[in-house]
Amino acid sequence: MSRDRSKPSKPRTRTYERPRGGQARAIADLMPDIGRAAFRRFGFVQSSVVTRWPEIVGQHHAKVCVPEAIRFAPGEKSEGTMQLVVLPAHAPLIQHVIPEIIERVNRFFGYNAVSRVKLRQGEVKPPVPRDRAAAPPSLKPIPLELGESLRDIGDPELREVLESLARSLDQSSRNRN
Repeated sequence: MSRDRSKPSKPRTRTYERPRGGQARAIADLMPDIGRAAFRRFGFVQSSVVTRWPEIVGQHHAKVCVPEAIRFAPGEKSEGTMQLVVLPAHAPLIQHVIPEIIERVNRFFGYNAVSRVKLRQGEVKPPVPRDRAAAPPSLKPIPLELGESLRDIGDPELREVLESLARSLDQSSRNRN
């Protein structure tokens, strides 16, 4: 049997393909969107609570506890319960500073976001220290009467701070005159 070639063949339907091209986007631009979904799934409305935890509670407490989740009542975004993971040996210490942690977290949010804290003992990875960019050296000259006395200071950080203070005092005295 031969095929009937007189019938026109059905036109093939093309599946939709999204248009290609456009600007390339940096990975850093995409990460907040990806991270936001993961953080919301685990109970964080703002991922910055986790990323800025050392700033919120201080370096000492950030080494021994990390936020795990913030849970709110259905339909509410205030007076939630924050769950912290704490190193077992530090749990009693953290329990004593819970009111301070609640105050600092609420100050960070700007409203009464957390009213209770639940502690869970577990492993805590210490926060990764961020390298801060060093301040550029000031180009203003140091007053001559202070310059020689500051050179004898052995600690370079202390010397830089004192030089900066001397510059600002010299500048303010010039503005008064």
